[in-house]
Amino acid sequence: MTDQAKQPEQEKQKETLAESIAGFAAVYVSGLFIITFVIQHFEIPSSSMEQTLLIGDHVFVDRLTPTGKNFPGPLMPYRNIQRGDIAVFVSPAEPGLYLVKRIVGVPGDRIHLIDRKLYVNGVEQKEPYVYYDVNSPYHAPDEYRDDFPAISPFGRATPEWAASMHKYIEGQDLVVPKNHYFAMGDNRDVSYDSRFWGFVPKENIMGSPLFIAWSLNQTADDFAPRSLPERIVAFLYTATHFIGMTRWRRTLHLVH
Repeated sequence: MTDQAKQPEQEKQKETLAESIAGFAAVYVSGLFIITFVIQHFEIPSSSMEQTLLIGDHVFVDRLTPTGKNFPGPLMPYRNIQRGDIAVFVSPAEPGLYLVKRIVGVPGDRIHLIDRKLYVNGVEQKEPYVYYDVNSPYHAPDEYRDDFPAISPFGRATPEWAASMHKYIEGQDLVVPKNHYFAMGDNRDVSYDSRFWGFVPKENIMGSPLFIAWSLNQTADDFAPRSLPERIVAFLYTATHFIGMTRWRRTLHLVH
């Protein structure tokens, strides 16, 4: 052989510090963009949406499609919230508090309940997702809650809702106004919802849950206010019992 063996190709130059920083910044900005405008993590702290969502479910919320707030325009995915959708929104009664409920009434809908059965525009609704714990003390009859809006709201609803509800009542129905929604939890006996604090303004809607990222076997007591030492102890317990506490069958479960 007269030809000399070819020299190995030069090793690829190592990434410089500036390039490393730029790469990290790009990943960070992309992640920040996604969690700010597209999806957001939300944890379920109450039983108001059982059995659809359980206490301890961690869901990813689609902030873009149901609202169109962040990116208006014909090229971006968007559709209005529809009857039957689950929505995450800012509480009309307690600003800063996020709630998750099912939208049962959209603008123009006429709503009433008779003996827990929901009627929309005169038609009884088939709601396979609604849950009642017949062994719970909360399942006892409650005229205001179960026959809404036939019973006076005073003493049961927030003062603001009690004072204004009559403006939206026509006959036996409550009429949902423009740019507002009526929301209730799937666990109807325990849900503190539109029956008690009124309509959800469109601008309060944050998004819709997509899927359960993971689920921990927790109770409402785990979300009660605690001192800093108690929170640290609870965190350490969860961290060391994470595998046993996880409801693996609910992982990546779609929310609908």
